[in-house]
Amino acid sequence: MQSNLTKGNIMKRIFMIDWALTLLFALTAYTGIKLHIAGHGHIHEIWHDWAVFHVIASILFLVVTIFHITTHWNWYKGIFSRGIEKRSKVTIWLSAMFTFVAITGIILFYVEGANSPIGLWHYKIGILMSVFSIGHIIKRFPILRKSLGCLKN
Repeated sequence: MQSNLTKGNIMKRIFMIDWALTLLFALTAYTGIKLHIAGHGHIHEIWHDWAVFHVIASILFLVVTIFHITTHWNWYKGIFSRGIEKRSKVTIWLSAMFTFVAITGIILFYVEGANSPIGLWHYKIGILMSVFSIGHIIKRFPILRKSLGCLKN
C-alpha cells in the first residue's frame, strides 16, 4: 500500500506551516504591541478589542507552533541525545522564550492582566522573543521564498 505522504507533499506541508507561522507571528506581535499601547489609554473598550484580537491571534499562533515543532521534532530530540553544542543557540533561546511567553499568556487568563507584573513580564519577554523570531525568520527567508514555488504545484 503506497502512502499519500510523498517527500514533496511533506515539504509542502512544512512550508505551509512555516508561512502560516510567519504570518501569525507578525499578527501576534502587532496585536500585542497595540494591546500594550491601548493599556496606556483611557478607553477600556479599545484595550478590550485589542485583547480579543491578540488572544485569537495568539491561540492560532500556539496551534501552528505546535505543528511547527512536530515537523522539526528530530531537531529537538537531538538536543536531548547529542546536546546543544551544534544546535542553533538562537533557536534554543527562541524555544525557551516561546515557552515562557506561552505560559505567562495562559496565566493571564486567570489573573487581572492589565498592568500586572505577570502581564509586564509577558510583554517584555514577548518583545525579546519577537527580536529573536525576526532573526530566525530572516536566516530562513531564502528557503521560505524558494518554497513559494513548491506551494504553487
